Amino acid sequence: MDSASTHPSPSDDVRSTAPTGRALATEAVHAGRDDLAALGLHAPPIDLSTTYPSYDSRGEAARIDAFATTGADPDGPPVYGRLGNPTVARFETALARLEGTQAAVAFASGMAALSAVLLVRASMGLRHVVAVRPLYGCSDHLLTAGLLGSEVTWTDPAGIADALRPDTGLVLVESPANPTLAEVDLRAVAHACGSVPLLVDNTFATPVLQRPAEYGARLVLHSATKYLGGHGDVLAGVVACDEGLAGRLRQVRFATGGVLHPLAGYLLLRGLSTLPVRVRAASANAAALVERLAADPRVARVHYPRTGGAMVSFEVHGDPHEVIGRVRLITPAVSLGSVDTLIQHPASISHRIVDADDRRDAGVGDRLLRLSVGLEDVDDLWADLDQALGERAAEAVPLREALARAD
Repeated sequence: MDSASTHPSPSDDVRSTAPTGRALATEAVHAGRDDLAALGLHAPPIDLSTTYPSYDSRGEAARIDAFATTGADPDGPPVYGRLGNPTVARFETALARLEGTQAAVAFASGMAALSAVLLVRASMGLRHVVAVRPLYGCSDHLLTAGLLGSEVTWTDPAGIADALRPDTGLVLVESPANPTLAEVDLRAVAHACGSVPLLVDNTFATPVLQRPAEYGARLVLHSATKYLGGHGDVLAGVVACDEGLAGRLRQVRFATGGVLHPLAGYLLLRGLSTLPVRVRAASANAAALVERLAADPRVARVHYPRTGGAMVSFEVHGDPHEVIGRVRLITPAVSLGSVDTLIQHPASISHRIVDADDRRDAGVGDRLLRLSVGLEDVDDLWADLDQALGERAAEAVPLREALARAD
């Protein structure tokens, strides 16, 4: 069984306490909702307006000018749905509190969020990106194909400092990584970046298990579709960062239109309230399955990070496609982080878009399966995995017993 040994392992205090000093579980429930009682409300409202009336056109013009200059949220009432939405703002406030950053900016998807970061840096003449594989397959493709005019240098963590150039605008890592769960020493990586912003994709760990800003990351990316939403019914992305970068991201979001729908913002805020409970319960299930998989002769290798979490990857001796085809309780589907357990074959789906040689070099082999462990009873999950893995090979007969039979 593999587990990374270089990542700073979060202590119990880091896991349980938010940067505000309140317990993380408390912050997850109350962040973004602090004003509700004063408003006479218990549940957060959903504001579905696309536009808002204003009889002060001069004042509105001044607020739009201020946004164009700084990207700060306009003071006063909302102006237009593409500029900002009160329901989405509640989620952004809550996520920033959990990650320990000054701000957060939500987008229509995780890829929209990453695209906005690349566009912000490119607009400053900083098109070069240094990245460490593996990354989520579409993130890898976006960089490799140069679809937004970026240029990427792939390296290992030890080579980051040497890969930096005057036009390097970003260093990008994912830890634990999708799908191998490889980890990097975030503090060492942040140090190697110097003045170049480090972006950490924290989708797998969530702020429950790891807060990259505490190690020096300036941007923390989430595919909020996954654990932050937590129920497989919302598509979203979010970047937690300092206010200066957030302002630029808001300007790109306004210009490109990659806005998050208010209903999605509401579902994400609701998802955050149970995030610590869900992550810890699913992680306990995952740890139990890791022990059983590691002891099973049908499994060649198990990958599980030191940070823990609910993601498990394992390589089988047999045909991984047959395992996918035999599951009955577990759902064979892309994505992850839902309350139910999902399994997929990365080389066929999530990382199919990555060049085959690059994929294998990053540890994404053809026999690798990725398991997103949910909240079902762990014995039921194992029963399904056990039958899906197929017949066990016949146990070898000890030599003494074989000789006795021959006699």
